[in-house]
Amino acid sequence: MSHTNRKIIFTGPVGSGKTTAINSISDIEMVSTNQEASDMTQTRKKNTTVAMDYGVIKLGNDEKVHLYGTPGQERFDFMWSILTKGGIGLVLLLDNTRKDPFHDMKFYTHSFKDFINENQMVIGITQTDRQKTPSITQYRDWLTELGFEAPIFEVDARSRDDISLLLQGLLLSLDPGVVQ
Repeated sequence: MSHTNRKIIFTGPVGSGKTTAINSISDIEMVSTNQEASDMTQTRKKNTTVAMDYGVIKLGNDEKVHLYGTPGQERFDFMWSILTKGGIGLVLLLDNTRKDPFHDMKFYTHSFKDFINENQMVIGITQTDRQKTPSITQYRDWLTELGFEAPIFEVDARSRDDISLLLQGLLLSLDPGVVQ
């Protein structure tokens, strides 16, 4: 009997929905390192991830996907390289209500460029119910401009179905035989 474990990284700016997404899809109680925000993050949310979030999806009796959420604040970027070790893919969540989502996309794709080039990425756009623009088409154009290709979805980080679709998109882009 083979035992297979996969590791997927969730990243993106503060408030993009990383913690919420992992919590919505995890089959175990999520492990979180959220602390009360003490800097400018307070204007976006009360608590922020300072080390990582962790959850698990059980795909079958012997398969698991481990989910690791990075801190969104750049001052905790030392955790990014630690968390990506052994990862098979990256979920980049972008908040459509932020001032400059293109800058966020550019920053995170640049920061994780080596990992993305060796693995795969999928992008989830959150908060589209609160802010309709930029559109998915604009995100696709920006991604092309940055030299990347990846599936892009509008998602509600609170929705297990939305996050499941996002992860299926990632797993299928890695290996069409992974998800049935």
